[in-house]
Amino acid sequence: MTMSFAGKTAVVGIGATEFSKDSGRSTLRLAIECCDAAIRDAGLSPDQIDGMVSFTVDVNDEIDVARNLGIKELRHFSRIHHSGGAACGTIHQAAMAVHSGACNYALVYRAFNERSETRFGAGVTGGSGGASPVMVEFGWSLPFGMLTPASWVAMFATRYMHQYGVTSEDFGRISVADRKHAATNPKAFFYQRPITLEEHQASRWVVKPLHLLDCCQESDGGRRWS
Repeated sequence: MTMSFAGKTAVVGIGATEFSKDSGRSTLRLAIECCDAAIRDAGLSPDQIDGMVSFTVDVNDEIDVARNLGIKELRHFSRIHHSGGAACGTIHQAAMAVHSGACNYALVYRAFNERSETRFGAGVTGGSGGASPVMVEFGWSLPFGMLTPASWVAMFATRYMHQYGVTSEDFGRISVADRKHAATNPKAFFYQRPITLEEHQASRWVVKPLHLLDCCQESDGGRRWS
């Protein structure tokens, strides 16, 4: 039986820190700041929060976030794999938890210093070795010099262009639309600085067929939904 919860759950609060190149705070503090802002935006108090959803790559454990916020009891907590690759998977999970009655109010959060501490875009070159699933997966790319997210996505983009006839300008239109909306966020690093298709096309190549303005930034910050 298919369970539909569309229109039966809602995002009632949003919180975020500023996005920067050096936050000067721990990732846990960033998580607490954005979660606290979202709880207040929703008109709730911490003791009403009884659910949490985050990504497996987030380093801030639920118990630490709950303790620092003053959350008394968690009835549900879960994590989603793949981080950015999972898009709204965390929202989907939280909505299911609320609709099923597992919890009443779920926090969805992620916080990172992905510029000042770790730079994923600089390339994946280390590893403990062995046949762990992640290293087996990297075995299809690292030996051939594909060390960064941009190089991995470039392979998919090339195939997509070949199969469907799209162009670099088509990718550019997506970047222009995304950045138009992102530039309305006062906390965004490029607040009020949208881009044009001409600027996208003129930006340097990172890994063909991806330009610099096809790629997301490495930044420090936290964001959260309730």
